[in-house]
Amino acid sequence: MSVLQDLNEEECKLEMTPMIDVTFLLLIFFMLTLKFKTLEGKLSAYLPKDVGVNSTDAEPIEKVEILVRVRVKGLKLTPDFLPYDDPTGESRFIWNRDPALGQKRVLEYSVMNKKTNELEELARTLKRIHIERERLMPDGKKVPATIDARYGTVYGDVVPVLDAAINAGLTDITFVGAYDETVK
Repeated sequence: MSVLQDLNEEECKLEMTPMIDVTFLLLIFFMLTLKFKTLEGKLSAYLPKDVGVNSTDAEPIEKVEILVRVRVKGLKLTPDFLPYDDPTGESRFIWNRDPALGQKRVLEYSVMNKKTNELEELARTLKRIHIERERLMPDGKKVPATIDARYGTVYGDVVPVLDAAINAGLTDITFVGAYDETVK
């Protein structure tokens, strides 16, 4: 019984140093987060100067709309120009652009209601439109353009159109968002 009495009489000591350390760490943490919290309320906003109290009428700028459509899908080929046969559809393929290898992929380009199947003619049309619009644009503003790639087009179809637009001098080029797959 004496052993139990010795255990009960032993005094429990609390170490103050670790508690003080934890308290200071919590204090520092809350001070830092409080400082960041005040910075979140101060968002610097650069508002447009052309709208609001002193608004002026801006001239609407007509965009050059470039539409890319697939007219004839063509054959899928492997990168080695062999017929593509992959039931899973996970391996790489390319579209046939050479009529000697079978059915050729045909694209249609439309710019301002003018349609063509040739990329070179599209480039000439874009250059002509850019020159005409540049003369009409005041203060050397950029001629805006949009590329609308419809269902079935791939990156390999759109990149040459983008290159043609850049080579024609168009610099403010945007892309139209995705359409529903049923829209062709």
